[in-house]
Amino acid sequence: MVVGTERYDLAVIGSGGGAFAAAIRATNLGKRVVMIERDTVGGTCVNTGCAPSKALLAAAEARHVALDATRFPGIATTAGPVDIPALIAAKDDLVGAMRSEKYLGLAADYGWDLHHGDARFAGTPADPILQVTSPDGTAETVSAEHYLVATGSTPWAPPVDGLEQAGYLTSTTAMALDHLPETLLVIGGGYVALEQAQLFARLGSRVTMLVRSRLASHEEPETSSALMEVFADEGIRVVRRTVPTAVRRDESGGVVVTATVAGKPEEFRAADLLIAAGRRPVTEGINLEAVGVRTGDQGQVLIDTSLVSSNPRVWAAGDVTGHREFVYVAASHGTLAVDNAFTGTRREVDYRHLPRVIFTTPSIAAIGMTDKQARDAGIRCECRVLPLEYVPRALVNRDTRGFVKIVADSATGRIVGITAVAKDAGELAAAGVYILEAGMTVDQVANLWSPYLTMSEGLKLAAQSFTTDVTKLSCCAA
Repeated sequence: MVVGTERYDLAVIGSGGGAFAAAIRATNLGKRVVMIERDTVGGTCVNTGCAPSKALLAAAEARHVALDATRFPGIATTAGPVDIPALIAAKDDLVGAMRSEKYLGLAADYGWDLHHGDARFAGTPADPILQVTSPDGTAETVSAEHYLVATGSTPWAPPVDGLEQAGYLTSTTAMALDHLPETLLVIGGGYVALEQAQLFARLGSRVTMLVRSRLASHEEPETSSALMEVFADEGIRVVRRTVPTAVRRDESGGVVVTATVAGKPEEFRAADLLIAAGRRPVTEGINLEAVGVRTGDQGQVLIDTSLVSSNPRVWAAGDVTGHREFVYVAASHGTLAVDNAFTGTRREVDYRHLPRVIFTTPSIAAIGMTDKQARDAGIRCECRVLPLEYVPRALVNRDTRGFVKIVADSATGRIVGITAVAKDAGELAAAGVYILEAGMTVDQVANLWSPYLTMSEGLKLAAQSFTTDVTKLSCCAA
């Protein structure tokens, strides 16, 4: 059945963080908004990404703390096997509550239209429309002044011989298992691979990671070294310089990965295989080409710094743009796109001081440039790496694995990059953003107040290390 045409100011395809930020901003501007979602409302973050993964990581850390408590003399604890069905059910309950309160409830509160169905562009570049088909086959046409594509991304698997036939887990399906794999192979070395590898290891799986270059290869090399130490301590085997060439199942149902390791063939066996080699934008089936919207070689919507596509009435936000895959980036995109579409502000997205956090334990926080990026940008830089053994908070935690690194312009002393690997390092990320945004120098940070026995004191100590031998400071020296 075909119904008539509905007219709106803004039509949003997708219902994740970027979509909701855009819909809220547009509604607050008095615009009539429709949101179209073909799957579960809430997108990746609340359903299969940030919220469920961090909930499971927190649970896994609780078990690990019990097993690791012997680092504190006089403490003896144990941890039994994990009830995976109960753990997954609790995660699902949490996700359901967040989806209801922070997504479905908000849509109802703001009052925009929410349609379930597949959206596909039609019309012409000058007059784009959307054809929406609901699950029951009902079709309608949506016309809007502006359109926002916020369809997110999906896990991607490399083209390895036999992989599709053998089957594999993704970050989505791994968090829905009803059992704990006794052994697990993880292909990938980025943030998803790191978090999932540690998650399963702490729940009780024996984990092997197959990594093409190094762990967290886009961050400082010291980050990889620190993580290698941590993962070795926790029984996670990391095999570097690995390129998978074939995958198959053996007679017992286990997975066998054939790979070249530093150019030599080797086989790896496990009960399950997790592919965490990246994600790809979701644009297939939207028919963007019909309205003159250009896409890149990975399917991403090509946009300029104002987030408009090659069609001035079609905008894009979040993972579908191929930009950094953080929900706070998507949310910022959504608001910025709406402002540019309806208020003419022509604001531009600026990633110079974008914080990056990987939720391993210890966690990884990075802001601004790495040492290499600064040098590539023509900045003559000076760096200091402060091991955590000189940070009092790490000493009392009895865990000094990690560091704080500051990259500064040697000509001006201005800080251009900060990286930390430490317990709760992510809590330092916002402070790092403020430091870089204010253009603060090493000397300024070295002489600011900092509360004793906090991990943030590491920022001050790292700044002091540019001019002071911090090994000669007393534990609470200012």
